[in-house]
Amino acid sequence: MRVEKSAILNTRVNPEVKKSAEEVLSQLGIPMATAIDMFLRQISHTQSIPFPVALPRATSRVDATRMDADRIRGKISDGLENIEQSKVRSMREALDCPNESSKQ
Repeated sequence: MRVEKSAILNTRVNPEVKKSAEEVLSQLGIPMATAIDMFLRQISHTQSIPFPVALPRATSRVDATRMDADRIRGKISDGLENIEQSKVRSMREALDCPNESSKQ
């Protein structure tokens, strides 16, 4: 039996994301190193990222013409801050758009 060589992979990640992933992996009984190895093997096998990677699409119901410039700048600033902190919100939530059921 041939033993594979090990390579060291150092990376920086959001501590909250790491902790959350560790909790899930612990419940699955999978060490973090094994999960990362599985991810890298899947990339090699499929020659792609093993999940969809896409930019969010704005809903057609977002109407920036009804917002003043300060509100738009504030929402953009909030969004950039969320990106820097690895927080994610839907476009509807970020722009305080009502959901479809509240329009009736």
